[in-house]
Parts: sequence; structure tokens; C-alpha cells
Amino acid sequence: MPRISARFDPGSVEWRRVTDPSCTEYKIDFEYSLLGYDLEVGRLDMLLRYAKGRGHCRRHRHVAATATLVLEGEQHLVEMLPGGGTKTISRKQGDYALAGADALPHTESGGEDGGTILLSMSAPDGILFEYFDENMANGWTLSIAEYVDAWINNVPYGTAPRSAA
Repeated sequence: MPRISARFDPGSVEWRRVTDPSCTEYKIDFEYSLLGYDLEVGRLDMLLRYAKGRGHCRRHRHVAATATLVLEGEQHLVEMLPGGGTKTISRKQGDYALAGADALPHTESGGEDGGTILLSMSAPDGILFEYFDENMANGWTLSIAEYVDAWINNVPYGTAPRSAA
């Protein structure tokens, strides 16, 4: 099982920043770091750090079962409910959450001072996330293998839909 980082130290792990100025609905601005993975069993552990001023990651849903631990700052989610409403979830440093596979689509951000979370994901079929555009359409997925390949090749993950088959 490859391990990228042996300990959590925000000053020593390798961070990769993602921004997307084309998103005008909210500010996509976050960093991520791969900690370790096991392609054979479908596991990936990563850190996500939201920028100050409520930096967001892309609109998505977790296809993999996910354990979340807020290490620093805050994490805010707005889940899109099946009936069209929304549910807001706010977590502070030390909060832990466990979600099964096939979570609701959501937006996710840090607080005004940002936030850092640990995500530990289990995906026996290899699929971690499904991303959505601003209209909640044209979804595309990201697998553990694609995430690891993007990390190794130093390219952003989850940035573009796959071509239609």
C-alpha cells in the first residue's frame, strides 16, 4: 500500500492548489495532498485545505464511503436534497463524520479562516466522486486510479468531464 506522507504536518506535506475563476457561483479555491492509497482494496486517504474567505471545492457527491475529520478551522456543506431543498452542515475543528457510499450532492467550503480536513475513503469499485456543473448536469466521476495518476503526473484532479462514450 503506497504511502505518500507518514504524518500530518501542514508545513511539510506537499500541497497542490486548485482554483477555477470560471465558476462565478462561489469561489473554488482549495489545496489537497495525497497521504496514501491502496488500488487493490479501493482506499484513498487525503487532506483537503480550504482557502481563507470560504474557499470551496467543486460541486460533487462522494460515491465512496467517507470518514471526515476536521483538523483545523471549519468545514461547511450545503447538501442538495432530492425534493429540491437544501440542508446546511457546519463542522468545527475536532468534529468527525462518517458517511456511507452515494452521499447527496453538495457544495463544500471552509470558514472565513479556511479549514483543513482529513478524508479517508473506501471505494471497492474504485470510484471516489461524481462532479456536477452549475446546473447539476453533465456529471463525471473520478476513480482512485485517476486521482493517483493525476497526483503522480502533477495535474489537477477532477477538472473535466470525460468524453461521452
